[in-house]
Amino acid sequence: MTLYGIPNCGTMKKARAWLDERGIAYDFHDYKKSGLDEARLRAWVNELGWEPLINKRGQMWRKLDPAVRDNLDEERAIQVMLETPTIIRRPVLDRGDERHVGFAEDQYQAIFSS
Repeated sequence: MTLYGIPNCGTMKKARAWLDERGIAYDFHDYKKSGLDEARLRAWVNELGWEPLINKRGQMWRKLDPAVRDNLDEERAIQVMLETPTIIRRPVLDRGDERHVGFAEDQYQAIFSS
């Protein structure tokens, strides 16, 4: 299982603490440092859609050129996420057979109780 995100994000810290407190092992992938390969991102988009993957509440979204922001489609969104991985909503939890975006305690409780 891999948790994708950046270490300084508050939501990431909550997700990691939740997993750690329950002794749930995971690998952490910092896509700010290590990037994200296009094939993996396209697989996420195919599974989840591009819109849930874009963090529209974050600083990077606000910094995005309005002309780009207002005309996003799947292909443009993929390019933006590859060029600026910190615009991807965090965390992305990859359990191998399923992916989940974001963190809420009740969401993780449901994921790990099944």
